[in-house]
Amino acid sequence: MALFVFFLIPIFIILAYNIYHHLRFKLPPGPKPWPIVGNLYDIKPVRFRCFAEWAQIYGPIISVWFGSTLNVVVTNSELAKEVLKEKDQQLADRHRSRSAAKFSRDGTDLIWADYGPHYVKVRKVCTLELFSPKRLEGLRPIREDEVTAMVESIFIDCTKPENYGKSVVVKKYLGAVAFNNITRLAFGKRFVNADGVMDEQGVEFKAIVANGLKLGASLAMAEHIPWLRWMFPLEEGAFAKHQARRDRLTRAIMEEHTAARQKSGGAKEHFVDALLTLQEKYDLSEDTIMGLLWDMITAGMDTTAISVEWAMAELINNPRVQEKAQEELDRVIGFERVMTETDISNLTYLQCVAKEALRLHPPTPLMLPHKANANVKIGGYDIPKGSNMHVNVWAVARDPAVWKEPLEFRPERFMEEDVDMKGHDYRLLPFGAGRRICPGAQLGINLVTSMIGHLLHHFRWAPPEGVRPEVIDMSENPGMVTYMTTPLQAVPTPRLPSQLYKRMAVDM
Repeated sequence: MALFVFFLIPIFIILAYNIYHHLRFKLPPGPKPWPIVGNLYDIKPVRFRCFAEWAQIYGPIISVWFGSTLNVVVTNSELAKEVLKEKDQQLADRHRSRSAAKFSRDGTDLIWADYGPHYVKVRKVCTLELFSPKRLEGLRPIREDEVTAMVESIFIDCTKPENYGKSVVVKKYLGAVAFNNITRLAFGKRFVNADGVMDEQGVEFKAIVANGLKLGASLAMAEHIPWLRWMFPLEEGAFAKHQARRDRLTRAIMEEHTAARQKSGGAKEHFVDALLTLQEKYDLSEDTIMGLLWDMITAGMDTTAISVEWAMAELINNPRVQEKAQEELDRVIGFERVMTETDISNLTYLQCVAKEALRLHPPTPLMLPHKANANVKIGGYDIPKGSNMHVNVWAVARDPAVWKEPLEFRPERFMEEDVDMKGHDYRLLPFGAGRRICPGAQLGINLVTSMIGHLLHHFRWAPPEGVRPEVIDMSENPGMVTYMTTPLQAVPTPRLPSQLYKRMAVDM
Protein backbone atom coordinates (compact mmCIF):
# COMPACT_ATOMS: atom_id res chain seq x y z
CA MET A 1 0.00 0.00 0.00
CA ALA A 2 2.81 2.40 0.91
CA LEU A 3 4.52 1.67 -2.42
CA PHE A 4 1.27 2.36 -4.28
CA VAL A 5 0.90 5.72 -2.52
CA PHE A 6 4.55 6.50 -3.25
CA PHE A 7 3.91 6.20 -6.99
CA LEU A 8 0.46 7.80 -6.83
CA ILE A 9 1.60 11.07 -5.23
CA PRO A 10 3.90 12.22 -8.07
CA ILE A 11 1.25 11.23 -10.63
CA PHE A 12 -1.31 13.38 -8.80
CA ILE A 13 1.15 16.30 -8.58
CA ILE A 14 1.96 16.17 -12.29
CA LEU A 15 -1.71 15.93 -13.30
CA ALA A 16 -2.56 18.89 -11.06
CA TYR A 17 0.36 20.84 -12.54
CA ASN A 18 -0.83 20.18 -16.11
CA ILE A 19 -4.43 21.05 -15.28
CA TYR A 20 -3.25 24.31 -13.66
CA HIS A 21 -1.32 25.24 -16.81
CA HIS A 22 -4.29 24.53 -19.05
CA LEU A 23 -6.68 26.53 -16.87
CA ARG A 24 -4.40 29.54 -16.34
CA PHE A 25 -2.81 29.77 -19.79
CA LYS A 26 -4.06 29.61 -23.35
CA LEU A 27 -1.51 27.08 -24.57
CA PRO A 28 -0.90 26.22 -28.24
CA PRO A 29 -2.79 23.15 -29.48
CA GLY A 30 -1.06 19.82 -29.86
CA PRO A 31 -1.38 16.06 -29.40
CA LYS A 32 -3.00 15.05 -26.13
CA PRO A 33 -0.32 14.21 -23.56
CA TRP A 34 -0.32 11.02 -21.51
CA PRO A 35 0.01 11.25 -17.72
CA ILE A 36 3.61 11.39 -16.49
CA VAL A 37 5.34 10.84 -19.86
CA GLY A 38 3.50 13.53 -21.83
CA ASN A 39 4.03 12.97 -25.57
CA LEU A 40 7.38 11.20 -25.24
CA TYR A 41 6.06 7.87 -26.53
CA ASP A 42 4.21 9.51 -29.41
CA ILE A 43 7.25 11.32 -30.83
CA LYS A 44 8.77 9.57 -33.83
CA PRO A 45 12.57 9.16 -33.82
CA VAL A 46 13.22 11.89 -36.44
CA ARG A 47 11.70 14.64 -34.33
CA PHE A 48 11.71 17.54 -36.78
CA ARG A 49 9.71 15.49 -39.29
CA CYS A 50 7.34 14.34 -36.57
CA PHE A 51 6.74 17.92 -35.39
CA ALA A 52 6.20 19.04 -39.00
CA GLU A 53 3.55 16.32 -39.41
CA TRP A 54 1.81 17.42 -36.21
CA ALA A 55 1.90 21.03 -37.45
CA GLN A 56 -0.17 19.88 -40.44
CA ILE A 57 -2.84 18.73 -37.97
CA TYR A 58 -2.69 21.33 -35.19
CA GLY A 59 -1.25 24.40 -36.89
CA PRO A 60 2.13 26.17 -37.14
CA ILE A 61 2.56 26.50 -33.36
CA ILE A 62 2.11 23.38 -31.24
CA SER A 63 2.52 22.22 -27.65
CA VAL A 64 4.55 19.06 -27.06
CA TRP A 65 5.04 17.72 -23.54
CA PHE A 66 8.36 16.07 -22.68
CA GLY A 67 7.20 14.51 -19.44
CA SER A 68 5.96 17.47 -17.40
CA THR A 69 7.94 20.07 -19.38
CA LEU A 70 6.12 22.15 -21.97
CA ASN A 71 7.92 22.46 -25.32
CA VAL A 72 6.46 24.78 -27.94
CA VAL A 73 7.45 24.25 -31.59
CA VAL A 74 6.94 26.80 -34.38
CA THR A 75 7.12 25.86 -38.05
CA ASN A 76 6.69 28.97 -40.18
CA SER A 77 8.75 32.08 -40.83
CA GLU A 78 6.28 34.55 -39.30
CA LEU A 79 6.31 32.77 -35.95
CA ALA A 80 10.08 32.23 -36.20
CA LYS A 81 10.50 35.99 -36.55
CA GLU A 82 8.29 36.55 -33.52
CA VAL A 83 10.37 34.09 -31.46
CA LEU A 84 13.82 35.18 -32.64
CA LYS A 85 13.34 38.93 -33.09
CA GLU A 86 10.21 40.45 -31.61
CA LYS A 87 10.16 38.39 -28.36
CA ASP A 88 13.81 37.37 -28.48
CA GLN A 89 14.82 38.83 -25.12
CA GLN A 90 12.13 36.92 -23.21
CA LEU A 91 13.10 33.69 -24.99
CA ALA A 92 16.90 33.94 -24.92
CA ASP A 93 17.66 31.65 -21.98
CA ARG A 94 18.85 28.10 -22.52
CA HIS A 95 17.43 24.84 -21.23
CA ARG A 96 20.27 22.76 -19.77
CA SER A 97 19.88 19.05 -19.22
CA ARG A 98 21.86 17.57 -16.34
CA SER A 99 24.60 16.45 -18.73
CA ALA A 100 24.72 19.85 -20.49
CA ALA A 101 24.94 21.54 -17.09
CA LYS A 102 27.89 19.32 -16.18
CA PHE A 103 29.71 19.74 -19.48
CA SER A 104 29.26 23.53 -19.46
CA ARG A 105 29.83 23.98 -15.71
CA ASP A 106 26.33 25.42 -15.38
CA GLY A 107 26.58 27.62 -18.44
CA THR A 108 30.00 29.22 -18.06
CA ASP A 109 30.52 28.76 -21.82
CA LEU A 110 28.53 30.37 -24.67
CA ILE A 111 26.21 27.68 -26.05
CA TRP A 112 24.60 26.75 -22.72
CA ALA A 113 24.74 30.12 -20.95
CA ASP A 114 21.52 31.89 -20.03
CA TYR A 115 21.08 35.35 -21.48
CA GLY A 116 22.68 37.92 -19.17
CA PRO A 117 25.94 39.81 -18.52
CA HIS A 118 28.11 36.70 -18.87
CA TYR A 119 26.52 35.69 -22.17
CA VAL A 120 26.80 39.25 -23.54
CA LYS A 121 30.51 39.39 -22.60
CA VAL A 122 31.39 36.02 -24.08
CA ARG A 123 29.34 36.72 -27.17
CA LYS A 124 31.28 39.96 -27.63
CA VAL A 125 34.56 38.04 -27.43
CA CYS A 126 33.37 35.68 -30.17
CA THR A 127 31.93 38.34 -32.45
CA LEU A 128 34.63 41.00 -32.17
CA GLU A 129 37.68 38.84 -31.60
CA LEU A 130 37.41 35.16 -32.54
CA PHE A 131 35.22 35.37 -35.65
CA SER A 132 36.21 38.82 -36.87
CA PRO A 133 36.83 39.15 -40.63
CA LYS A 134 40.53 39.81 -39.92
CA ARG A 135 40.98 36.61 -37.90
CA LEU A 136 38.97 34.50 -40.35
CA GLU A 137 41.20 35.78 -43.15
CA GLY A 138 44.29 35.03 -41.08
CA LEU A 139 43.12 31.43 -40.63
CA ARG A 140 42.18 30.96 -44.29
CA PRO A 141 45.44 29.11 -45.17
CA ILE A 142 44.55 26.40 -42.64
CA ARG A 143 41.10 25.87 -44.14
CA GLU A 144 42.45 25.78 -47.69
CA ASP A 145 45.22 23.39 -46.67
CA GLU A 146 42.77 20.91 -45.20
CA VAL A 147 40.46 21.10 -48.20
CA THR A 148 43.33 20.45 -50.62
CA ALA A 149 44.45 17.56 -48.38
CA MET A 150 40.96 16.08 -48.85
CA VAL A 151 41.24 16.43 -52.63
CA GLU A 152 44.64 14.76 -52.67
CA SER A 153 43.39 11.87 -50.54
CA ILE A 154 40.40 11.24 -52.84
CA PHE A 155 42.64 11.46 -55.92
CA ILE A 156 45.13 8.94 -54.53
CA ASP A 157 42.38 6.49 -53.62
CA CYS A 158 40.33 6.73 -56.81
CA THR A 159 43.31 6.52 -59.20
CA LYS A 160 44.68 3.26 -57.81
CA PRO A 161 44.29 0.63 -60.56
CA GLU A 162 42.27 -1.66 -58.32
CA ASN A 163 39.86 1.17 -57.46
CA TYR A 164 39.18 2.46 -60.97
CA GLY A 165 35.47 3.13 -61.42
CA LYS A 166 34.66 2.11 -57.85
CA SER A 167 32.77 4.24 -55.37
CA VAL A 168 34.19 5.88 -52.27
CA VAL A 169 32.48 6.65 -48.97
CA VAL A 170 32.34 10.43 -49.20
CA LYS A 171 31.86 10.94 -45.45
CA LYS A 172 35.31 9.48 -44.75
CA TYR A 173 37.04 12.38 -46.51
CA LEU A 174 34.66 15.08 -45.31
CA GLY A 175 35.04 13.94 -41.71
CA ALA A 176 38.84 14.19 -41.95
CA VAL A 177 38.57 17.80 -43.18
CA ALA A 178 36.15 18.73 -40.40
CA PHE A 179 38.25 17.06 -37.71
CA ASN A 180 41.61 18.48 -38.77
CA ASN A 181 40.20 21.91 -39.56
CA ILE A 182 38.45 22.43 -36.23
CA THR A 183 41.34 21.11 -34.14
CA ARG A 184 43.78 23.38 -35.99
CA LEU A 185 41.51 26.43 -35.71
CA ALA A 186 40.70 25.88 -32.04
CA PHE A 187 43.82 24.22 -30.65
CA GLY A 188 46.44 24.96 -33.30
CA LYS A 189 47.00 21.19 -33.54
CA ARG A 190 46.83 18.76 -36.44
CA PHE A 191 46.59 15.52 -34.53
CA VAL A 192 47.06 13.49 -37.73
CA ASN A 193 50.42 13.36 -39.53
CA ALA A 194 51.02 13.30 -43.30
CA ASP A 195 50.64 9.51 -43.33
CA GLY A 196 47.24 9.68 -41.64
CA VAL A 197 48.53 8.39 -38.31
CA MET A 198 47.02 10.02 -35.23
CA ASP A 199 49.36 11.06 -32.42
CA GLU A 200 48.83 10.39 -28.72
CA GLN A 201 46.96 13.65 -28.07
CA GLY A 202 44.73 12.99 -31.07
CA VAL A 203 43.79 9.53 -29.81
CA GLU A 204 42.97 11.04 -26.42
CA PHE A 205 40.98 13.85 -28.01
CA LYS A 206 38.80 11.46 -30.05
CA ALA A 207 38.24 9.26 -27.00
CA ILE A 208 37.09 12.30 -24.98
CA VAL A 209 34.66 13.34 -27.71
CA ALA A 210 33.23 9.81 -27.97
CA ASN A 211 32.90 9.46 -24.19
CA GLY A 212 31.15 12.83 -23.95
CA LEU A 213 28.56 11.71 -26.50
CA LYS A 214 28.03 8.47 -24.60
CA LEU A 215 27.52 10.24 -21.27
CA GLY A 216 25.19 12.82 -22.79
CA ALA A 217 22.96 10.13 -24.29
CA SER A 218 22.71 8.07 -21.11
CA LEU A 219 20.10 10.18 -19.31
CA ALA A 220 17.45 10.85 -21.95
CA MET A 221 14.26 9.60 -20.27
CA ALA A 222 15.15 10.69 -16.74
CA GLU A 223 15.80 14.23 -17.99
CA HIS A 224 12.12 14.66 -18.84
CA ILE A 225 10.54 13.00 -15.79
CA PRO A 226 12.20 14.58 -12.75
CA TRP A 227 10.62 12.32 -10.14
CA LEU A 228 12.18 9.29 -11.87
CA ARG A 229 15.69 10.67 -11.53
CA TRP A 230 16.28 8.71 -8.33
CA MET A 231 16.05 5.57 -10.53
CA PHE A 232 18.55 7.04 -13.04
CA PRO A 233 20.99 9.05 -10.91
CA LEU A 234 23.61 11.22 -12.53
CA GLU A 235 26.87 9.29 -12.57
CA GLU A 236 28.79 11.96 -10.72
CA GLY A 237 31.98 9.91 -10.78
CA ALA A 238 31.81 9.27 -14.53
CA PHE A 239 31.15 12.94 -15.30
CA ALA A 240 33.89 14.10 -12.93
CA LYS A 241 36.37 11.69 -14.48
CA HIS A 242 35.40 12.82 -18.00
CA GLN A 243 35.67 16.49 -17.05
CA ALA A 244 39.09 15.98 -15.47
CA ARG A 245 40.30 14.12 -18.54
CA ARG A 246 39.03 16.84 -20.87
CA ASP A 247 40.53 19.60 -18.72
CA ARG A 248 43.88 17.83 -18.53
CA LEU A 249 44.20 17.67 -22.32
CA THR A 250 42.97 21.25 -22.79
CA ARG A 251 45.35 22.66 -20.16
CA ALA A 252 48.29 20.80 -21.71
CA ILE A 253 47.54 22.41 -25.09
CA MET A 254 47.04 25.82 -23.48
CA GLU A 255 50.39 25.51 -21.69
CA GLU A 256 52.09 24.57 -24.96
CA HIS A 257 50.73 27.72 -26.58
CA THR A 258 51.66 29.91 -23.63
CA ALA A 259 55.25 28.62 -23.77
CA ALA A 260 55.43 29.08 -27.55
CA ARG A 261 54.04 32.60 -27.28
CA GLN A 262 56.58 33.56 -24.61
CA LYS A 263 59.38 32.13 -26.71
CA SER A 264 58.36 33.85 -29.95
CA GLY A 265 57.08 37.06 -28.37
CA GLY A 266 53.78 36.96 -30.27
CA ALA A 267 50.53 35.03 -30.64
CA LYS A 268 49.23 33.20 -33.69
CA GLU A 269 45.67 33.41 -35.02
CA HIS A 270 44.41 30.16 -33.44
CA PHE A 271 41.47 30.52 -31.09
CA VAL A 272 43.39 29.18 -28.08
CA ASP A 273 46.07 31.85 -28.54
CA ALA A 274 43.43 34.53 -29.00
CA LEU A 275 41.56 33.54 -25.84
CA LEU A 276 44.70 33.38 -23.72
CA THR A 277 45.77 36.78 -25.03
CA LEU A 278 42.31 38.25 -24.34
CA GLN A 279 41.85 36.60 -20.95
CA GLU A 280 42.79 39.64 -18.88
CA LYS A 281 41.10 42.20 -21.17
CA TYR A 282 37.72 40.47 -20.90
CA ASP A 283 38.17 38.93 -17.44
CA LEU A 284 37.71 35.39 -18.73
CA SER A 285 37.98 32.51 -16.28
CA GLU A 286 39.85 29.36 -17.21
CA ASP A 287 36.51 27.52 -17.18
CA THR A 288 35.10 29.96 -19.74
CA ILE A 289 38.16 29.68 -22.00
CA MET A 290 37.99 25.89 -21.97
CA GLY A 291 34.22 26.00 -22.41
CA LEU A 292 34.52 28.23 -25.47
CA LEU A 293 37.14 25.99 -27.05
CA TRP A 294 34.94 22.93 -26.58
CA ASP A 295 31.88 24.85 -27.83
CA MET A 296 33.75 25.34 -31.10
CA ILE A 297 34.68 21.66 -31.23
CA THR A 298 31.08 20.63 -30.54
CA ALA A 299 29.53 23.07 -33.01
CA GLY A 300 32.09 22.64 -35.80
CA MET A 301 33.16 19.01 -35.70
CA ASP A 302 30.25 17.41 -37.56
CA THR A 303 28.05 20.16 -38.97
CA THR A 304 30.34 21.10 -41.87
CA ALA A 305 30.83 17.51 -43.01
CA ILE A 306 27.09 16.82 -42.70
CA SER A 307 26.19 19.87 -44.82
CA VAL A 308 28.65 18.99 -47.58
CA GLU A 309 27.60 15.33 -47.67
CA TRP A 310 23.95 16.34 -48.19
CA ALA A 311 25.01 18.84 -50.87
CA MET A 312 26.96 16.17 -52.76
CA ALA A 313 24.02 13.76 -52.54
CA GLU A 314 21.76 16.41 -54.07
CA LEU A 315 24.33 17.17 -56.80
CA ILE A 316 24.56 13.49 -57.73
CA ASN A 317 20.76 13.30 -57.76
CA ASN A 318 20.67 16.40 -59.99
CA PRO A 319 23.35 16.06 -62.71
CA ARG A 320 22.11 19.24 -64.41
CA VAL A 321 22.98 21.29 -61.33
CA GLN A 322 26.37 19.58 -60.99
CA GLU A 323 27.25 20.34 -64.61
CA LYS A 324 26.13 23.96 -64.33
CA ALA A 325 28.27 24.49 -61.21
CA GLN A 326 31.27 22.88 -62.94
CA GLU A 327 30.80 25.09 -66.00
CA GLU A 328 31.00 28.15 -63.73
CA LEU A 329 34.11 26.80 -61.97
CA ASP A 330 35.79 26.08 -65.31
CA ARG A 331 34.95 29.57 -66.58
CA VAL A 332 36.08 31.46 -63.47
CA ILE A 333 39.04 29.33 -62.35
CA GLY A 334 39.99 27.29 -65.39
CA PHE A 335 42.16 24.18 -65.54
CA GLU A 336 45.56 25.56 -64.53
CA ARG A 337 45.04 26.36 -60.85
CA VAL A 338 42.92 25.32 -57.88
CA MET A 339 40.13 27.25 -56.26
CA THR A 340 40.71 29.42 -53.18
CA GLU A 341 38.22 31.04 -50.82
CA THR A 342 38.91 34.40 -52.46
CA ASP A 343 37.24 33.00 -55.60
CA ILE A 344 33.93 32.42 -53.86
CA SER A 345 32.69 35.97 -54.41
CA ASN A 346 32.99 35.37 -58.19
CA LEU A 347 31.23 31.99 -58.08
CA THR A 348 27.61 33.08 -57.83
CA TYR A 349 26.03 29.77 -58.79
CA LEU A 350 28.27 27.82 -56.40
CA GLN A 351 27.12 30.08 -53.57
CA CYS A 352 23.53 29.31 -54.54
CA VAL A 353 24.28 25.56 -54.50
CA ALA A 354 25.62 25.82 -50.93
CA LYS A 355 22.66 27.93 -49.86
CA GLU A 356 20.13 25.52 -51.39
CA ALA A 357 21.81 22.56 -49.66
CA LEU A 358 21.60 24.37 -46.32
CA ARG A 359 17.95 25.22 -46.99
CA LEU A 360 16.89 21.64 -47.63
CA HIS A 361 19.27 20.06 -45.11
CA PRO A 362 20.08 22.39 -42.19
CA PRO A 363 22.63 20.56 -40.01
CA THR A 364 20.61 21.30 -36.84
CA PRO A 365 16.99 21.11 -38.10
CA LEU A 366 15.55 21.89 -34.67
CA MET A 367 17.33 24.84 -33.11
CA LEU A 368 18.71 24.19 -29.65
CA PRO A 369 15.75 25.04 -27.42
CA HIS A 370 15.36 28.57 -26.16
CA LYS A 371 13.88 28.90 -22.68
CA ALA A 372 11.32 31.49 -21.63
CA ASN A 373 12.59 33.69 -18.81
CA ALA A 374 9.14 35.33 -18.47
CA ASN A 375 5.55 34.69 -19.49
CA VAL A 376 5.23 35.69 -23.14
CA LYS A 377 2.74 35.45 -26.01
CA ILE A 378 3.64 33.92 -29.38
CA GLY A 379 1.11 33.67 -32.18
CA GLY A 380 -1.64 34.70 -29.77
CA TYR A 381 -0.87 31.83 -27.37
CA ASP A 382 0.63 31.92 -23.88
CA ILE A 383 4.14 30.60 -23.36
CA PRO A 384 4.64 30.24 -19.59
CA LYS A 385 7.94 31.11 -17.97
CA GLY A 386 10.23 28.07 -17.92
CA SER A 387 8.82 26.56 -21.13
CA ASN A 388 11.14 25.53 -23.94
CA MET A 389 10.77 27.04 -27.39
CA HIS A 390 11.93 25.27 -30.56
CA VAL A 391 12.09 26.63 -34.11
CA ASN A 392 11.76 23.85 -36.68
CA VAL A 393 14.08 25.44 -39.26
CA TRP A 394 13.76 22.33 -41.47
CA ALA A 395 10.00 22.87 -41.76
CA VAL A 396 10.33 26.66 -42.14
CA ALA A 397 12.67 26.18 -45.11
CA ARG A 398 10.23 23.79 -46.80
CA ASP A 399 7.07 25.81 -46.24
CA PRO A 400 5.13 25.88 -49.55
CA ALA A 401 3.52 29.16 -48.46
CA VAL A 402 6.84 31.00 -48.90
CA TRP A 403 8.90 28.72 -51.16
CA LYS A 404 8.01 27.77 -54.73
CA GLU A 405 8.46 24.01 -55.27
CA PRO A 406 10.05 23.71 -51.81
CA LEU A 407 11.17 20.08 -52.11
CA GLU A 408 13.05 20.62 -55.38
CA PHE A 409 16.82 21.16 -55.28
CA ARG A 410 16.95 24.28 -57.41
CA PRO A 411 19.81 26.70 -56.64
CA GLU A 412 18.47 29.12 -59.26
CA ARG A 413 15.85 30.27 -56.75
CA PHE A 414 18.60 32.26 -55.01
CA MET A 415 19.62 33.93 -58.27
CA GLU A 416 16.02 35.05 -58.75
CA GLU A 417 15.85 36.38 -55.17
CA ASP A 418 18.78 37.09 -52.86
CA VAL A 419 17.80 35.50 -49.53
CA ASP A 420 20.04 36.15 -46.53
CA MET A 421 20.88 33.09 -44.42
CA LYS A 422 22.68 34.78 -41.54
CA GLY A 423 19.63 35.62 -39.47
CA HIS A 424 17.96 38.49 -41.35
CA ASP A 425 15.46 36.50 -43.43
CA TYR A 426 13.37 34.18 -41.29
CA ARG A 427 12.57 31.84 -44.17
CA LEU A 428 16.14 30.48 -44.09
CA LEU A 429 17.78 29.93 -40.71
CA PRO A 430 20.56 27.30 -40.86
CA PHE A 431 22.59 29.33 -38.33
CA GLY A 432 19.71 30.69 -36.25
CA ALA A 433 18.92 34.36 -35.68
CA GLY A 434 18.68 36.96 -32.96
CA ARG A 435 20.66 37.04 -29.74
CA ARG A 436 21.67 33.38 -30.02
CA ILE A 437 22.65 33.24 -33.69
CA CYS A 438 25.75 31.14 -34.33
CA PRO A 439 28.75 33.53 -34.18
CA GLY A 440 30.69 31.29 -36.55
CA ALA A 441 28.13 31.48 -39.38
CA GLN A 442 30.51 33.10 -41.87
CA LEU A 443 33.23 30.57 -41.09
CA GLY A 444 30.78 27.74 -41.73
CA ILE A 445 29.56 29.25 -45.00
CA ASN A 446 33.12 29.77 -46.23
CA LEU A 447 34.18 26.20 -45.46
CA VAL A 448 31.05 24.51 -46.82
CA THR A 449 31.20 26.52 -50.07
CA SER A 450 34.94 25.90 -50.45
CA MET A 451 34.61 22.15 -49.91
CA ILE A 452 31.76 21.82 -52.42
CA GLY A 453 33.68 23.94 -54.93
CA HIS A 454 36.85 21.85 -54.68
CA LEU A 455 34.96 18.58 -54.93
CA LEU A 456 33.16 19.77 -58.09
CA HIS A 457 36.16 21.44 -59.71
CA HIS A 458 38.48 18.47 -59.21
CA PHE A 459 36.04 15.60 -59.81
CA ARG A 460 32.95 14.56 -61.69
CA TRP A 461 30.63 12.65 -59.35
CA ALA A 462 28.31 9.78 -60.24
CA PRO A 463 26.32 7.21 -58.25
CA PRO A 464 27.82 3.72 -57.80
CA GLU A 465 27.47 1.40 -60.77
CA GLY A 466 23.95 0.06 -61.05
CA VAL A 467 22.47 2.71 -58.74
CA ARG A 468 20.15 5.32 -60.20
CA PRO A 469 20.48 8.81 -58.66
CA GLU A 470 16.85 8.84 -57.60
CA VAL A 471 17.32 5.75 -55.39
CA ILE A 472 20.08 7.26 -53.24
CA ASP A 473 18.85 7.04 -49.66
CA MET A 474 18.00 10.62 -48.62
CA SER A 475 16.58 9.77 -45.19
CA GLU A 476 17.92 11.18 -41.94
CA ASN A 477 19.17 9.48 -38.81
CA PRO A 478 17.51 10.49 -35.54
CA GLY A 479 19.47 12.97 -33.47
CA MET A 480 20.25 16.62 -32.87
CA VAL A 481 22.12 16.83 -36.19
CA THR A 482 20.99 15.36 -39.51
CA TYR A 483 23.36 12.58 -40.49
CA MET A 484 22.39 10.66 -43.63
CA THR A 485 20.98 7.27 -42.63
CA THR A 486 23.12 5.61 -45.28
CA PRO A 487 26.52 7.29 -45.77
CA LEU A 488 26.82 8.59 -49.32
CA GLN A 489 28.83 6.47 -51.76
CA ALA A 490 29.83 7.94 -55.11
CA VAL A 491 32.30 7.46 -57.96
CA PRO A 492 34.75 10.37 -58.39
CA THR A 493 36.43 10.93 -61.78
CA PRO A 494 39.31 13.46 -61.90
CA ARG A 495 38.76 16.48 -64.19
CA LEU A 496 42.01 18.45 -63.83
CA PRO A 497 45.72 17.90 -64.59
CA SER A 498 47.29 15.54 -62.05
CA GLN A 499 49.70 18.15 -60.65
CA LEU A 500 46.73 20.12 -59.28
CA TYR A 501 45.83 17.38 -56.80
CA LYS A 502 48.89 17.69 -54.59
CA ARG A 503 48.56 19.28 -51.16
CA MET A 504 50.94 22.07 -50.22
CA ALA A 505 51.19 21.75 -46.43
CA VAL A 506 50.79 24.91 -44.37
CA ASP A 507 52.45 25.16 -40.96
CA MET A 508 50.31 27.37 -38.72
